[in-house]
Amino acid sequence: MGFDMRYRKRDADLPVHRQLLRQSIEQDLLNDENVLSVFYGGSIGNQNTDLYSDIDLRIVVNDKVFENYRQRKKQRAEKWGRVLFFEDNPEARHTVAHYETFVKVDVFYYKAEEIHSSVWLKNIKIVQDIHGFMENVSKKSMKLSYVPTLQEVENWRNKFFAYAHETYRRAMRSEFYYALRCLDNLRFCVVTAWYMENGIQPNSLGDWGKVEGERSKLKDWQLSLLAQWDSNRDSIEIMKTIKQIIPQFKKVHHRLCKRVGATEDSEWVDEILELCNFC
Repeated sequence: MGFDMRYRKRDADLPVHRQLLRQSIEQDLLNDENVLSVFYGGSIGNQNTDLYSDIDLRIVVNDKVFENYRQRKKQRAEKWGRVLFFEDNPEARHTVAHYETFVKVDVFYYKAEEIHSSVWLKNIKIVQDIHGFMENVSKKSMKLSYVPTLQEVENWRNKFFAYAHETYRRAMRSEFYYALRCLDNLRFCVVTAWYMENGIQPNSLGDWGKVEGERSKLKDWQLSLLAQWDSNRDSIEIMKTIKQIIPQFKKVHHRLCKRVGATEDSEWVDEILELCNFC
């Protein structure tokens, strides 16, 4: 069996392995008297899973046992299947377990008092809710909508300016991996702006999840622009790419400033970008 066929078969079975892993998780957690609520976010909550979707698991536990459960988060995940490796910070409330089936589980532990209505909790799948508080939080969250604030827009444009300048510096030093990372963040800043003006909560910086592909929330013309904003390890090509991005930045910056009441000051914007010959 060739490489391609071998992994196509494996990948086709991933939804089955994901479901089996969920069954193991729920069998364990739903019988734990200290677990107040169990719910899924991400693609499971949004009901748009594909072959490669992971499991975004959220566990709300009794306050008295929270620290113990947090400290034993890796041991708990090992009860659900054979873990090949973890992405883990011992001090954090979450861990990411990568299983032998090529399914990964992002696990977060919470105290009940830490759960509040949020646009991130609009679409969740609740499988246990002893006191009914998650159902209440979910209902309140469904009424929320994302609206960018003046501070968010100002912070966003300052990040764009900073990454534009830093891309220039790194390219001039021939630090091309660094320059390309900054260029990637410039592209992401434009995506963030597109999200903000369409009332979509932006991903955290550098999280390209669902930006492209079948589940993308972007329009075809936006995806087309993103595809054009590519570059290799060449300072001239990197600068050309930034100059291609600038017009779209200015357009979306104008619209966002108008929406939130920020001062646009196009001359000031040009002054900043001309320091690197981007205008």
